[in-house]
Amino acid sequence: MQAAMDRLDGFTRRHGKLVALVWLALLIAAIPFAARQTEHLTSGGFEVPGSGSAAVERGLSAFDNAQRSQLAVVIARRPGSGDGDVRQAIQRIRTAAAQVDHVAISPQAAGQAAQRAAAAPITVVPLKLSGTQDDAANAAADLRRELNVGTSAGSKAPVELHLVGQQALWAGMQDLAKHDLEQSEAVGFPIVLLILLAVFGSLAAAALPLALGAASVAITGAAIFFLSQATQMSVFVTNIASMIGIGVAVDYSLFVLARYREEIAAGATREEARRTAMRTSGIAVAFSGVTVMVALAGLFLIDTATIRSMAMGAIVVVAVSVLAATTLLPVLMSMFGRRAYSRGRAAIAGGLVFRGLRNMRRRPGSTHPSRQRAPFWERWADRVMRRPVLAAGLSAAILLTLAVPALSLTFGDGALRQFPHGNETRVGAELAAKATGPGAAGPTQVLLTLDRARSSAAIDRYAAQVRSDPEAAAVSKPRLSRDGRAALIVVTPRHDPESPAARGLVVRLRTSTFQGGRVEVGGSTAQVEDFKDLVSGSMWKILLFVLAFSYLVLLVLLRSVLLPLKAVLVNLLSVAAAYGVLVTVFQWGWFDSVLGFHHLGYVNTMTPPFLLAIVFGLSMDYEVFLLSRIRERYEATHDNTRAVVEGLASSARTISSAALIMVAVFAVFAGTGVPSVKEIGLGLAVAIALDATIVRLILVPATMELLGEWNWWLPKPLDRVLPEAPFEAPVKAPQAA
Repeated sequence: MQAAMDRLDGFTRRHGKLVALVWLALLIAAIPFAARQTEHLTSGGFEVPGSGSAAVERGLSAFDNAQRSQLAVVIARRPGSGDGDVRQAIQRIRTAAAQVDHVAISPQAAGQAAQRAAAAPITVVPLKLSGTQDDAANAAADLRRELNVGTSAGSKAPVELHLVGQQALWAGMQDLAKHDLEQSEAVGFPIVLLILLAVFGSLAAAALPLALGAASVAITGAAIFFLSQATQMSVFVTNIASMIGIGVAVDYSLFVLARYREEIAAGATREEARRTAMRTSGIAVAFSGVTVMVALAGLFLIDTATIRSMAMGAIVVVAVSVLAATTLLPVLMSMFGRRAYSRGRAAIAGGLVFRGLRNMRRRPGSTHPSRQRAPFWERWADRVMRRPVLAAGLSAAILLTLAVPALSLTFGDGALRQFPHGNETRVGAELAAKATGPGAAGPTQVLLTLDRARSSAAIDRYAAQVRSDPEAAAVSKPRLSRDGRAALIVVTPRHDPESPAARGLVVRLRTSTFQGGRVEVGGSTAQVEDFKDLVSGSMWKILLFVLAFSYLVLLVLLRSVLLPLKAVLVNLLSVAAAYGVLVTVFQWGWFDSVLGFHHLGYVNTMTPPFLLAIVFGLSMDYEVFLLSRIRERYEATHDNTRAVVEGLASSARTISSAALIMVAVFAVFAGTGVPSVKEIGLGLAVAIALDATIVRLILVPATMELLGEWNWWLPKPLDRVLPEAPFEAPVKAPQAA
């Protein structure tokens, strides 16, 4: 591993200008496409292959003019508007529908809408949709743009236009997610810069990780644009990629730059410091990046386009971040010269003032120069390891206490309630509910597969049974398929499609019996239920995958059987604690008044698997960085206690700084995003904060003290098989060519 890193470092050393120019050209080429990354993202991607809703989706093709989704435009009069303004709005709708694939408006529907408008302040114009659910989702997003829904131009029109229907909700979510992303990045980057300035005391040094973070996010944005041309990419992929990218890219750069500055401070030359940084922190970054990417790859075990596309975006941004930290950053460190490792004048002056004030407070004769106190982190590690049982017990108890609410974790989904009150999309849905009823936006479709053709009596009896359900506001007359082997019944619920009542209706319909054949239930509510069942039922597969691979990576890196096992167990505690916090905040709503949240009564279905994969991956960053430093010291001293103390003391400041950056970035997204993004942001912020404090600074050193020499136990058969990944002490670098 070090030989490979030496070759990479040698290449960037010899061709530094070329490497910098290639990255600059790549960034310049990426920026225009990154600005367009949301153009082809889809609001769909929630289909579940093999599910009941998917069976209905396929079966609808056997019926003439059967609609898979409902889409309509709400026309609401503003003060001073007249009938002519409504007629112009209807004509705009017809023109826009003609420009969008899979959408049409019949002349009859347009005429009826114009007649109703004369007597009503709110008019609902139904649209005809064709194609799949994803086609409907994309059509809704395109139609929003054509009608200027939610834009400043639309707000100045004589009448309000709102696009309604379940697919319209996800299209509106796309616009809201884009706005939240811009707001989060505008807040997040300055916060990260301030933290880096505090860590390095130099604007030049602080600018390096921040620049690499911005470049990684921009290049990933371009990659998302091109990926969305070839495959389905969810509207949430940009938020996930930006959230992960800013934190990971800055952290990886921080690890390498901090080691470089540390070696310079210890007396090494620039070339020696750079080589040592790449042979140690560079390798740790590479291992960490691979672990994060593979952990995210575990999400591909969930067979749904939405989650797979979000995982793809996160994997890309991590890969770009690793490449930037191991190729571009070393070149920039050399180009910046002294500015990359020396503190700025303001930081030096502030340090002198601080030391002067501290010396003034010190009593005369209280501290002799020959008896200076040990650095803080050495004292911390020594204090923890003197009472390892107490430290390990208390830290584990805190994590387990936070994790208890996770036992009540409830999965849920929906778009309507994620919109803030007063948001255009939510207002449109509320207006449509007043005019046509809340359930009209997402009726449930019941597909009856008949044992014998035209079993009309059995169909009628079943339809009467459905009409008796208290949640069924309307039940359509059964329609036979073209071949007479299936029947379709459309059920309009009394409540909105995302409500518990509508979900209960789907459950009852799926457990109902039809004497003439088989019952399949579809529609937006059924699809959400199928998606929830798929994700919750796949959690065990993701967990096993992440645990196994994380263990194997650490086994190779650390050449120990017990250290990787301990690592995955404490990471599980961090994840469980984060789940517990999410339940108290978003499911139980304990902190609504404090945080300004409006809890939904559940945790979004996509949050637990993403949190599991991302936290395990990011926790490996700190695990690899800390344990590689401890192992480096152990190989030099062969003293377990001394190795833990020195390894923790030399890495704790960097880990704390990196974690602070991560937590700050995730907290920004937790404070500005829609609930589904807030959950991931808050969960990651909590998990990383716990991991970098209670776990890395207390639980890990305490358990390593308890295990003693067993930390480094490796059976001889494994010793012969495992590849070497040594972390050596600093060595003299060859002279630059």
